[in-house]
Amino acid sequence: MPDVEDSTSLAGVPDAFQRLWTPHRMVYIQGEGKPEKTGECPFCASPQRSDDDGLIVARGEHCFVVMNLFPYSPGHLLVCPYRHVSDYTDLTVDETRELAEFTQQAMRVIRRVSKPHGFNLGMNQGDVAGAGIAAHLHQHVVPRWAGDSNFLPVIGQTRALPQLLGEARAALAEAWQG
Repeated sequence: MPDVEDSTSLAGVPDAFQRLWTPHRMVYIQGEGKPEKTGECPFCASPQRSDDDGLIVARGEHCFVVMNLFPYSPGHLLVCPYRHVSDYTDLTVDETRELAEFTQQAMRVIRRVSKPHGFNLGMNQGDVAGAGIAAHLHQHVVPRWAGDSNFLPVIGQTRALPQLLGEARAALAEAWQG
C-alpha cells in the first residue's frame, strides 16, 4: 500500500477497480451550453452557423437535423423545428409533416451509413419527462446495435463512442444528399 502522504495517492488508494475517466462529461453534468445558463438556445443558434460548426446534417424549410452533442450512440441525431417551440401540439401542420419526414429520412441515412439493428425514437416533453432542453422541441433518432449497451452506462455513467461527432456528421450529411 502506498503511503497516504505520498503524492501518488492523491487520487485514492489503489484497488481492484479499473477507472475510465471522462472529465469531458462535466460539461453535460454542469449544464454548460443549456439555455438557462447561456441565455441562448443551442437549437436556435446551431442553424445560424455553418453546417460543420453547427453540426447540421440536413436543412429543410421548417426543420433541420443536427448531431447530438452528448450522444447515446454514434450517429445520434436530433430533428428540430427552426421555430422555438416547446410542445409537440404547438407545431404547425407543415412543421409536423417535415419533422416526421426528416425522422424517416434520418433512419434511412443512418441505416445506409452505420447499419444499425434498430432505433430508439422519441421526444421528451418538459423537464420532468427528461428533456435536457425543454424549451425547444427536438426528436431523438438513436441508432442501436445488438450488444451496444454494456455495463459502462449503468456502472460507469459513461458511453463508449467510437466516432467523433464531426466525422459522423460528414458521413451522414454526405449520405443524406445521396
